[in-house]
Amino acid sequence: MSAEPEARPRVGCAVDTDGRITFDVPSRPAEANQLLLRLRPKKGQPEKTLHVLDLEPTGDGGRRAVLDTRPVLAEGRWDVFLLQDPESRRLRLLPGPRDVRVLVDGHLRDRRSPLAVRIPYVTKDGHLAIRAWRRTAHAEAAGIEVTDRSMTVGARLHGASLREGAVVRLRRRSGDGAVHTFEPRAGDDDRSFSFTVDYEKLATGTGAGSGIWDAFVQPAPEASPIRMARLLDDVADRKAVFVYPTVTVGGALVHPYYTVDNDLSVKVTKAG
Repeated sequence: MSAEPEARPRVGCAVDTDGRITFDVPSRPAEANQLLLRLRPKKGQPEKTLHVLDLEPTGDGGRRAVLDTRPVLAEGRWDVFLLQDPESRRLRLLPGPRDVRVLVDGHLRDRRSPLAVRIPYVTKDGHLAIRAWRRTAHAEAAGIEVTDRSMTVGARLHGASLREGAVVRLRRRSGDGAVHTFEPRAGDDDRSFSFTVDYEKLATGTGAGSGIWDAFVQPAPEASPIRMARLLDDVADRKAVFVYPTVTVGGALVHPYYTVDNDLSVKVTKAG
């Protein structure tokens, strides 16, 4: 039988500038001595990836566990449990205070490759979890300016630099191979760039049906495409928070948005 919500401890956590997360657990239940992080499996799949943290006593009678920068967490959502007894009975944890202030301006700091991001957050059903991303290189979307004819996106590369022949591509998700290519306007540091998408051209290229176009930057002709996303702040789920206007153009509705993984995409839906 699962514990009632009021019986579950509320665990506070804090993130430092290196990405280390400290968990503070109250003194009860006294028999628990470990935290368990579980990579949430896909629906219908068994759990495969677990990470256990030891709880150490603190001076105020509580206990503390530290998730260090190594190992790097796999990309996904990690649920946090308390291991209550030698049989490893799990107790899902409620969130206490979360200090994520250092993440707010995380986009201002250059990141090394591979990029590793962790954001503690509260799930829809009120539990503590961690959203993690792990990418070889990253293109951080810094801002989107929408007009009635186009959108202009500013971005910055981490773990890569723009070279001669760099391009931005919107790739249709349907797998039919359709691509729109744009030339990025590079900043002085060869990492910051921007590009503008003509909505009418995108609507025409979508054809008679509807489609979703995913944004990538290829920093050099021989380089692998890098997915554009917004990851480097304190927002774990951006889709419902950063909402951009839908524009009607060329008989279609065009709507830039962030996916459930905080990646940048554009949805085109034929009006009517």
